[in-house]
Amino acid sequence: MSWTVSPESHDSPVAAALWRAYYTEVSDRWYLLHEGRRTDPAELEREIAARSGADLAPPGGRLLVARHDGVPAGTAGVRLLDASTAELTRVFLYEEMRGKGGAALLVAAAEDAARALGAGRMILDTRGDLVEARALYARLGYRETEPHNDDRYAEHWFTKPLV
Repeated sequence: MSWTVSPESHDSPVAAALWRAYYTEVSDRWYLLHEGRRTDPAELEREIAARSGADLAPPGGRLLVARHDGVPAGTAGVRLLDASTAELTRVFLYEEMRGKGGAALLVAAAEDAARALGAGRMILDTRGDLVEARALYARLGYRETEPHNDDRYAEHWFTKPLV
């Protein structure tokens, strides 16, 4: 079984399916934890439409898709925030693909993409309930830092030098 990671257009059918799966999972997790319900379908559609991923397109961003034996399995996005800082976002693997090494490969590819864009550091934010993500980032050398944004859902912020 082999992994590959390659750039993908943010508006491709593959990217759209991965974005829908990612957003559905993180949204449902939040609502189940805080309100005891899944995401309202109308809200899900609004949010998916509102966050097209255009900020992950060249020249200032990249969307990467991981494939396992040629089948789309996950995604990661990078966008430049300024000349030296990139943000890691949309790191996701389908549940059945987790634990097979794909997440570390996606993050490494995203770091390479950020370097190619000129970034010297990567930042990201995540939620407290996404414990798997926090463990991954710590394992890959990211350190928790002070908030760098005021995103309503962000509860943990990380940074990593890319040099």
